[in-house]
Amino acid sequence: MPSASQGYRRLPFIDFARGIVMLLMAWDHASLFWNPGHRGGEGLMGRRPIFPNFTQFLLRFITHYCAPTFIFLAGTALALSTARRLEGGQSQREISLRMIKRGGVLLLLEAFVVSPAFGSPPTYFGVLACIGSCFIIFSLYRLLPTSIILATSLAMILLHTYIKLDWLPAEPWARYLRVILHDASFDWYPYVGLYPIIPWLGVMGLGWCFGIYLLRHRSDPRALTLKLIGVGVLAHILWLLVRWLNGYGNILPRLGWTAMDWLYMAKYPPSLAFLLWTLGGMSLMLALGLVLQDRGGFAGRVRDFIISFGRVPLFFYCLHLWFYRLTPPGVRPPPLMLGVPGTALLWLVGILVLWRLCLRYWRLKRAHPDSLLQYI
Repeated sequence: MPSASQGYRRLPFIDFARGIVMLLMAWDHASLFWNPGHRGGEGLMGRRPIFPNFTQFLLRFITHYCAPTFIFLAGTALALSTARRLEGGQSQREISLRMIKRGGVLLLLEAFVVSPAFGSPPTYFGVLACIGSCFIIFSLYRLLPTSIILATSLAMILLHTYIKLDWLPAEPWARYLRVILHDASFDWYPYVGLYPIIPWLGVMGLGWCFGIYLLRHRSDPRALTLKLIGVGVLAHILWLLVRWLNGYGNILPRLGWTAMDWLYMAKYPPSLAFLLWTLGGMSLMLALGLVLQDRGGFAGRVRDFIISFGRVPLFFYCLHLWFYRLTPPGVRPPPLMLGVPGTALLWLVGILVLWRLCLRYWRLKRAHPDSLLQYI
């Protein structure tokens, strides 16, 4: 691993893990648009959507890694890029202003690119709006000691279910404030959202602390791989304990002893069990990326294919929604449904097309590092 002064350079194993969840996310959204058995909204306002069968449940379940990994690694990348800019001579004020600009860009993309793709109003508070808001908060939050950021991040994750905002008045502004801060909801249209700042700011905070760890500790890839595997295994053991006890940490309690009962967890907002499972899985993805880091042959080609998506996650995110939607803005998607095989074929075709576009965009972005492309 690089030393503290070099650790901000792009790390392929991070792009690898992010690339995996980009592919899973593409499947989830292709399925949302075209698979009649797709379900979502697990835990939203305490609800438990019913899946038609276990296969459809698993096809949704495997995509749960996306948001936690995306948000965690956004915090990691923020820490690494901040170190790079500080060493390059930028002031703290310049770095904070850039974070605010990046956050503003994400909020605009959410309102005018992402929300129309989902058929949601511009006020929809989705994952980009959440990350953008967290970037704006981090423009100052990052100045706190890392130990404080770690403690407050863990507190948000461990204690957020005790936050109650129902004392706010039943006014539109108050309902929207609840959606933004903590209460994911689609009941107060057009003031709707799925990714409130709390506890997701805590997930980004953990990612920031991981980035600081990479900067401060010299470690060879093998040692870091073992640490990530250890964290991943420990997280899954804690998940097993939380689900077995079936109390604290389970917004949606386990109803029985089947595999679906154990794996059916709340995502909106994320329960402790949900984050233990998904962030534990992310740790194992990062470890796998390190293992494959210097591999050649077929494994190396697969690694590079996955990394090509992880290097340009925002470009991929905005583009893939409109590709899989297959209809222009303002036009409702046709009522045609493809089922699982047809949706899988559409997903694969889309991945191949988007792969070529991501490679070209990456080359364009590297050729113009100081252009507006730096924000996308």
